[in-house]
Amino acid sequence: MCLRLQRCRPPRAPARGALTRRRPARWEYRRGSTRLHPRRRARRRAHPRLGAVLSRVSWRAWSWIVPATVALLALAVRAVRLSAPSRLAFDETYYAKDAWSLLEHGYVLDYVDGADDRIADGELSGLFAAEPSWIVHPDGGKWLIAIGESLFGLTPFGWRISAAVVGALTVLVLARLLIRLTGAIWVGALGGLLLALDGVHFVMSRLALLDVFLAFWLVCAIACLVADRDWLERRLADDDRWRVWRPWQFVAGLAFGMATATKWSGLYVLAAFGLTIVLWEVAARRRCARTRGSAPPSWWRGLLRVGVPSFGWLVLVACAVYLASWTGWFVHHEEYERRFGNGYGDYAAWGHLAEPTGGPIGGAVDALRSWWHFHVMTWDFHTGDYLADKTHPYASHPIGWLLPWRPVAVDTSTDVPAQQCGAPEDSSCISEVLILGNPAVWWIGTLALLAVLVMMFRKPSWRLSVPLVGLAATWLPWFATADRPIFSFYSVAMAPFLVIAIGLAANGVHRRCAQRGRGRWSAAALCAYAVVVAALFVYFYPIWTDVLLPYDSWRQRMWLGTWI
Repeated sequence: MCLRLQRCRPPRAPARGALTRRRPARWEYRRGSTRLHPRRRARRRAHPRLGAVLSRVSWRAWSWIVPATVALLALAVRAVRLSAPSRLAFDETYYAKDAWSLLEHGYVLDYVDGADDRIADGELSGLFAAEPSWIVHPDGGKWLIAIGESLFGLTPFGWRISAAVVGALTVLVLARLLIRLTGAIWVGALGGLLLALDGVHFVMSRLALLDVFLAFWLVCAIACLVADRDWLERRLADDDRWRVWRPWQFVAGLAFGMATATKWSGLYVLAAFGLTIVLWEVAARRRCARTRGSAPPSWWRGLLRVGVPSFGWLVLVACAVYLASWTGWFVHHEEYERRFGNGYGDYAAWGHLAEPTGGPIGGAVDALRSWWHFHVMTWDFHTGDYLADKTHPYASHPIGWLLPWRPVAVDTSTDVPAQQCGAPEDSSCISEVLILGNPAVWWIGTLALLAVLVMMFRKPSWRLSVPLVGLAATWLPWFATADRPIFSFYSVAMAPFLVIAIGLAANGVHRRCAQRGRGRWSAAALCAYAVVVAALFVYFYPIWTDVLLPYDSWRQRMWLGTWI
């Protein structure tokens, strides 16, 4: 099947699955026709063999083939040297062992002293104590880490492979999301490539930490909400009935539930986009009513009729998934009550344990109350005075996250003998895993974000609101907790929205240049930008993957003093 370029004559509704270009004239790209744009016909006459191949592949197929190819590239670069460093690095010491405990016992136990050394030596017996651990994050992400450990054991490759696969899947979903937002496959390919070659996402996809899983579920949820917006638009073209069953919102609720079950910060994104999609739909229905010449529904009536079902599909479904992620806790709630319920440090006892609730469901009620008290303890730990007084050499204020100012060194080996890396005799070698963003992605992404903000003010569009709302929900809440140690690698959840901003800005600039006869120049500039991103990926690759470097070579890559 091929593409046909056809003039769109309102009020005729576009065909199912059509992608409409609004400026400077409304053109409709229809799949399933044998007619082609004259330029496409000329290219295929010049390259008959290529044209024969392309004519057999539909646009829909290419919209999957290209993102899948970029995702496979992302997986390949993440899988190389995945076992380096060959020991538990940074916070892997918590999550990799927690995941192994979930596999072995069904819930998280405390581990004995020296457990990391035992794991490095391959001694996996006697790692855990008899008491449950105070987990400060839910188990959703740890279960994903456990999948890799169940396949490859408690080894560096085993506890990291799940993050690598999920990182590559994030690239796939993001590329598809950009294609849906712009209707351009090249934008999806560019966005997927940028995320695949970004340093923050690359390094986090090679570590057994939770944030890359959070980013994946958030991107999945937003992609579902954008698909729901397209689903609604196709049906509004036929009639303006209010629809309660929203399949894409239901799937988004599942994804938001998994995001929250990984880290609580997923709640901010759920709240932000929950309000956003209601405004999207109410505005679309009012615009549709004006087009038909009927009275638009009032804002309050529209907010109520749209907001109540959306609350059910998003919030209630997410709550159900989140509750299910604590199954291991509920099955072993007695162990948690014995350790924490009678008072733990400065935390008071759970008073309901002294007088258990009677009746046939009393045990379930007490388990839920204990679960709530456990959440209160964890919330106090994150927001209380204990962490407010702590410092960390790699802590950073979120104001500097958009322009990578203070990266996090996950693993460092210094003063290695010079002969091991070919350094001069009076020098030394160094290896490092540094969570540092690709400057060409983050610096240009910040400018693209400002460009999208300007575009939003000049001509508001629900598509332009996606990166703005997403970045606000993943970045601004951290300012409220800036008085305690927080780290720039949390920005891995911001990276997809920054890439979306780059894709939307690039698409807008390219279309504007094409209208003025400068499409080739803009295409050349975008290709040059992609080459720069790839070149910087190769340049910084050694300090992202623990490659042993001469000290002078390592020092050349420290562009800013705050990177050391």
